[in-house]
Amino acid sequence: MKLRATSIGFTAILMWSFLALFTAASGKMPPFQLSAICFAIGSIPGIAVLIFNPSRVALLRQPAKVWIIGIAGLFGYHFLYFTALRNAPAVEAGLIAYLWPLLIVVGSALLPGERLRWYHVAGALAGLCGTFLIVGRNGIDFDGAYAIGYGAAFLCAFTWSGYSLLTRRFDAVSTDVVTGFCLATSLLSFFCHLGLETTLWPETAFEWIAVAGLGLFPVGAAFYAWDYGVKNGDIQILGAASYAAPLLSTLILTIFGFAEPSWRIALACLLVTGGAVLAAQEMFRRKSVAKQVAAAE
Repeated sequence: MKLRATSIGFTAILMWSFLALFTAASGKMPPFQLSAICFAIGSIPGIAVLIFNPSRVALLRQPAKVWIIGIAGLFGYHFLYFTALRNAPAVEAGLIAYLWPLLIVVGSALLPGERLRWYHVAGALAGLCGTFLIVGRNGIDFDGAYAIGYGAAFLCAFTWSGYSLLTRRFDAVSTDVVTGFCLATSLLSFFCHLGLETTLWPETAFEWIAVAGLGLFPVGAAFYAWDYGVKNGDIQILGAASYAAPLLSTLILTIFGFAEPSWRIALACLLVTGGAVLAAQEMFRRKSVAKQVAAAE
């Protein structure tokens, strides 16, 4: 059960790795407008499930704190991320924001029934180093003039890691509520768009397809998979493995001609993959023991 849930959680990481490609192909739509549309699309699968199985609507009746945490996690993360990118260079802001997998691994020590081992932290740090090689390939230069943007990026990292860890504490809450989180995030993003941006629509059918792809996968199904994974799977392994997202994203961009291959990507592959395997060694050990027991029987 735990291995299956961890695998489902990892599919979210795979879907997030297509975020950059779909975003690059979606045209020049402002971020909050894009967020509003994508989260609206992302709620469609959940709505379809509720329509075909009306009895599940009762699962949406959850305490206010569940809704506050969910909406703050999805909308808060994106609001702070966009704020960071508007007020600081994308490279530095992105690197700071990507502290969240490490924060999940370290913060998991506070969860009931979880034990933080040295190899969990070492694996997450290896992934962070791999991410640094990718994100900072043209150099890192932190400037005090961008303090607001850096601050928003730090809050962004704490918001998503906090959401993921708190979600684990509500493991009895059905993943159906993610549908409501997506709808609320879409609505709040729409209001931010009206107040902060100028409306721009995709110019080609290809750009509309990219927007739809964003909504259905990285900004849609991924959040359902992540919710299920962190509630029922190994959150420490998922945290360390999350550094695969920027790596896979760069590899995908390279395959489709949006980026150039380099030694940095190769070294990042070793660091991220090695870090994920290191963090997951306990799961591999349990699986090996289970096989031996089954063979003995």
